[in-house]
Amino acid sequence: MVDTVKPPANMAVALATRLLPSITRWERVEGIPRAHDLARALRAEVRDPLWMLARQWQLGEFIGEDAGSPVFAKLHIKTTQLTTYTPRDGLEQPFDDGMPLESRVEHRPIAFMAGTQRLALDLRLLMGRQWQKLLTRAALPFGPAFQSVFGVQASNPSASSAAAVCAHPEAWQQEAAVAGRAMDGYLWYQWLIANPVPRNYSTLGAPLVIGAGDAAKIDMLGDRFITWFHQLIDQPSAPEQNAWDPARLEYRFQCSAPMAEGRKQFAAEQYGFGDLDWFALDLAAVTAVPAQRPEVQSDIVQTFIPTSVEFAGMANPRWWSFEDRRVNFGAIKPDTTDIAKLLMLEFGLVYSNDWCIVPVPIIAGTVADVTGLAVTNVFGERLWIAPAGQTPEQVWQRWSMFTQHQIAPDRSGKPSTSLLMLPTVPKIQKGEPLERVIFVRDEMANMVWGIEDTIPLPHGVGRSGHGAAAETLHFFERLLAGPPSAPLLVNDAKIRYEVMNTVPENWIPFIPVHVAGDSRKIQLQRASLPRTIQNQIGPREKIKPRTALLREGLDHAVPTAYFVHEEEVPRTGVKITQAFRRTRWTDGRVVVWLGADKHIGRGECSSGLQFDRLVPVPKKT
Repeated sequence: MVDTVKPPANMAVALATRLLPSITRWERVEGIPRAHDLARALRAEVRDPLWMLARQWQLGEFIGEDAGSPVFAKLHIKTTQLTTYTPRDGLEQPFDDGMPLESRVEHRPIAFMAGTQRLALDLRLLMGRQWQKLLTRAALPFGPAFQSVFGVQASNPSASSAAAVCAHPEAWQQEAAVAGRAMDGYLWYQWLIANPVPRNYSTLGAPLVIGAGDAAKIDMLGDRFITWFHQLIDQPSAPEQNAWDPARLEYRFQCSAPMAEGRKQFAAEQYGFGDLDWFALDLAAVTAVPAQRPEVQSDIVQTFIPTSVEFAGMANPRWWSFEDRRVNFGAIKPDTTDIAKLLMLEFGLVYSNDWCIVPVPIIAGTVADVTGLAVTNVFGERLWIAPAGQTPEQVWQRWSMFTQHQIAPDRSGKPSTSLLMLPTVPKIQKGEPLERVIFVRDEMANMVWGIEDTIPLPHGVGRSGHGAAAETLHFFERLLAGPPSAPLLVNDAKIRYEVMNTVPENWIPFIPVHVAGDSRKIQLQRASLPRTIQNQIGPREKIKPRTALLREGLDHAVPTAYFVHEEEVPRTGVKITQAFRRTRWTDGRVVVWLGADKHIGRGECSSGLQFDRLVPVPKKT
């Protein structure tokens, strides 16, 4: 843009005599093409580089520091391996880094029985087909006999004990389709476990008659069958290997690693969110136990050339350089409480070129402690850099990442800078929920309810607990559809007395009780409600939970009570989901297990449970 003032004939004389006080002119940075050829315009030539240098000087970019860039470095790291694993309050076991830690911590036993009802029909059929394949490959003619002795039995729709199957059409149809036609492989597996080699097959009876010549082959196939099932789904082999704490509704476990000064303990007291990594464990004090297994401890001295950190969206530290990144820092609008966003912005915009990468390969299951770093810069200076926050004056303002919270201070008084590399996997596939239980508070009834939102049907599929409860009630109403055993009283009363009303069968009550030996603390104990059926006379059956999460202690040889800590059910509620999980380990092996996770629930809820009330009698039609 140029002013429209008419220029004089002699510009030199006009400038010398200052006839024109000013000449205003604006130039745009990008090129303005004035020809058909755009090649020169696209070069974006700079006509006044001195102006750019002045801007850099004005903003302080030319202010230098007496610091050299690192060109050579040596890193000293002390490493040790995790050697022990302790689930919950069980016995200490050797740490196995040949499998994902998630499968070892989260694995739950598969419920094949609920009282007298057989469950997991899909797995039972799978195991039966596998055994029949082994017999066929070994050319042994015992397939029909095994199917007859360990066959799937059909339920009696006229018996109340068959409600778990016959009340639900899909479960009844699945069982009826395979009853008498397929083998229940889990029954055969139980027999094999209960009878070690050499096994006496004569106790099975007719029609399964195995001669002495074939007994050795069946023993060998039986051991292969047991090994196959153990590799199929990872389960705890004993109750003490189960890390799930039913009283806390979460997992608890510990790991330890030998150190020169003792044994370092890592404890996970509240893990239940399905994302196992270093942040799930806290660091306990180093015990005074002498260090064991010195072969797992080593020192790593690694020499490398430092490389500057680069990441997507990284701002270029120099002026007048075009950036082609995928992150727009200008679009980030952190609130006053978004400390993480503010730290990320400061790191990316202010200190982006002040960080270097130190590549150190560490195998899974390692605990690494950095002793120090020797850095040589471009001026030939060699500097020794110790871990941050080690001096007493820095402890109170110490901040770090990827380190565990210390439950108790170490004997040395120094904070821990250990880097824990757990043998975990980055991706886990989760199946459809097999069980889902929602713990909610009911302040009107002064109790907690365990709502079975999803229950496992006997054929191995999760089903809505509300729909299953309605079908179960309808099944018992059908069984009691005949005339009552005693005549009903007929009167013209307008109201009637009701001892208590009812709630759906998938609502399991937890009532507050005192903790043993304490008159103030309370805990929640699982209780039972009676099944209320129209025109039923006589004692009523107590409703029992159908999920393994709430059946804790019911299926023991001697049934035990189930208690939940009162503080584990907040006002927001708790949702526990149990489903199959699948991942692939470093050797390509597929690992499958049944795991649970814990999440926030849906808040308080009212069951509408009431006692001792008068209700109007419905009019007869």
